[in-house]
Amino acid sequence: MTHAPGMVYLIDASVYVFRAYYSIPADMVDSEGRLINAVYGYARFLGDLLERVRPEHVVVAFDESLNTSFRNEIFPQYKANRDDPPEDLIWQFLQCRRVTEALGVSGYANEQFEADDIIGTLADNLRGQGKNFVVVTRDKDLAQLVREGDEYWDYASNKRFAYADIEENFGVRAEQIADMLALAGDSVDNIPGVPGVGQKTAVALLKHFDTLDDVYANLEMVAEVAVRGAKKLGDRLAKHEDLARLSRRLTGIALDAPVPTTLRSMRWITPDLRALNTLYDELGVGQALRQQAERLTKV
Repeated sequence: MTHAPGMVYLIDASVYVFRAYYSIPADMVDSEGRLINAVYGYARFLGDLLERVRPEHVVVAFDESLNTSFRNEIFPQYKANRDDPPEDLIWQFLQCRRVTEALGVSGYANEQFEADDIIGTLADNLRGQGKNFVVVTRDKDLAQLVREGDEYWDYASNKRFAYADIEENFGVRAEQIADMLALAGDSVDNIPGVPGVGQKTAVALLKHFDTLDDVYANLEMVAEVAVRGAKKLGDRLAKHEDLARLSRRLTGIALDAPVPTTLRSMRWITPDLRALNTLYDELGVGQALRQQAERLTKV
């Protein structure tokens, strides 16, 4: 699959910051002994992507906090199973924001809206402008945004999925992913779902009924679904409808984050080599990142 000209790239930063933090040895430090493995890995990733694609428009979305999302107001236990990131990683996230800006890329974050919601808001607005986009992530939640002409790109594995590929790789169509997670739950984000309903059952229900609303409008027909325990499944779903509805409010991506949505605000501009070199001097990194930045300034 090749990237069509004019695609807008929407990057989920956390995936690549965390990946670098946990995969690059923890002996990479600056002159003050602070870890720089995450910011180094992130800078390599973002620079590589920019060099490879040369996008006209690109945005990076960051998560501001683990526990201040509007979803925490709906369900206080949302993501409560996660530990706060280490202090050295919080500092590195700030440096990643500096790298992003110096590379000429718009970086967005918001305390109430997660990176997924920022990307969702941008994707929705782009669709309204007749533009297609590429979501750069490996988070399955974001696959729900993809429609005809868009792409989901797991950059680390170099796997790219068009709309038609989503069902084969995630079990359901893009439009059904939020409903699937609402039924099955999502242990990563501590979303409960319906007790006793796993992903296989959720997929079978949605293939039979299409949407969560259709499932609940036809509970008397659930026994016909070809899954184990189908005879009792309708009663289970009825008993836990409130949990399923609550979960659906958590799994759906918001489309109204307060971020700039014009193409002009997403335009990639020439990297600021002075700012990058100042930052790289502070971090004490070598020539590879600097040389990459220099290449990015050349047409």
